[in-house]
Amino acid sequence: MSIVPEAERPNPYSAYGAHGSVLVLNSGSSSLKYQLVNPVGGEAIARGTIERIGESSGIVTHRFAGNTTERELEVPDHGAALRIALELFEEVGPRLADAGIYAVGHRVVHGGELFSRPVVIDDDVVTKIHDLVPLAPLHNPANVQGIEVARDLLPDVPHVAVFDTAFFQSLPEHAYTYAIDREVARAHGVRRYGFHGTSHQYVVGKVARVLGRRVQDLNMIVLHLGNGASASAVRGGVPVDTSMGLTPLEGLVMGTRSGDIDPAVVFHLARNAGMDVDELDTLLNKRSGLKGLAGENDMRELRRLIDAGDDDARLAFDVYIHRLKKYIGAYHAVLGRVDVVAFTAGVGENSAEVRAAVCDGLESLGIDVDETRNAVRGDEPRIISPDWTSTLVMVVPTMEELAIARQCVEAVEGLRPASGITAG
Repeated sequence: MSIVPEAERPNPYSAYGAHGSVLVLNSGSSSLKYQLVNPVGGEAIARGTIERIGESSGIVTHRFAGNTTERELEVPDHGAALRIALELFEEVGPRLADAGIYAVGHRVVHGGELFSRPVVIDDDVVTKIHDLVPLAPLHNPANVQGIEVARDLLPDVPHVAVFDTAFFQSLPEHAYTYAIDREVARAHGVRRYGFHGTSHQYVVGKVARVLGRRVQDLNMIVLHLGNGASASAVRGGVPVDTSMGLTPLEGLVMGTRSGDIDPAVVFHLARNAGMDVDELDTLLNKRSGLKGLAGENDMRELRRLIDAGDDDARLAFDVYIHRLKKYIGAYHAVLGRVDVVAFTAGVGENSAEVRAAVCDGLESLGIDVDETRNAVRGDEPRIISPDWTSTLVMVVPTMEELAIARQCVEAVEGLRPASGITAG
């Protein structure tokens, strides 16, 4: 099966017309990432990051028209961060007044069971996102703060919340249910929610489009491999399983997170190491994964350590690959037939060594990579499996900001009556 040339693929978003641009904001606990996106053409017009918010010195990077502006200055809070970003748009470009901002899109990590699709933000939505903080105490507070600041500074355009968990709200009940006391689970919202949903959803749609196939006809395993990592099994465009659970901690080995672990490890460390809840949280979320095993969470650095003969780095890599293979095998069983295995995100897109190691030995499942194809680097989706395989192995660069921008358009369009007059 070959890839359909870009010029021959219909653009499903061209029907939106010229809506202008969408400003996508991703507010972390100590950072703000932003990108100005054309939701129709798909290009990033400008982008930037503001890091070390709340520390003595923040790092600001703004990219536009091939130029990069970098500054080091104090950024006391998210309000100051967004003001700095808006000033850079005015000073360096593009001026937002000229960019025709259609909406502001906010990435929100946890939507719980309340949000299964993007929503236009009002005060009630903000309250509900805040109410979900117990499910995502590391992420949702910063998301709420970013929303409140942006609504204050950009009051004249609609703001839309796009949730990491929304794509996985269609999981079957048997896939999202944990086998614990049902009353306890219901009372506290304990279930599998899944994360990285915008990325998984984007990749599924992109695969179908570049292959010229209907998404309904394809079974896929998507491997989103970055510092955070997740896998999904998707049948006909609908997810049927995913590796992350109540929180982003469950599943694959990640940069600093343990992924799957016997829950009794927590009891053991609490009783015998005297670790409290916060210490255990820090251990499993920030001092585990590749960093915990080898002292390094960057895959490129890990590979350099392996090449230098570091045994801890080699073991970390082997554990990482072993977990990935287990999920591919499990999801192959769940789906029954796998048409595509898609690698995406920083490691998935850029590490040929990881892709080759993951697929090594899976020939009996119809999964393999071609050494020459796998070595090719590029920004376009590509097939890296040999011609004989029954399952295509692909590299599909993710574009989460573009996915968020397009979902913003869909959410805002949903408010418009048939006449096309803007609601409100």
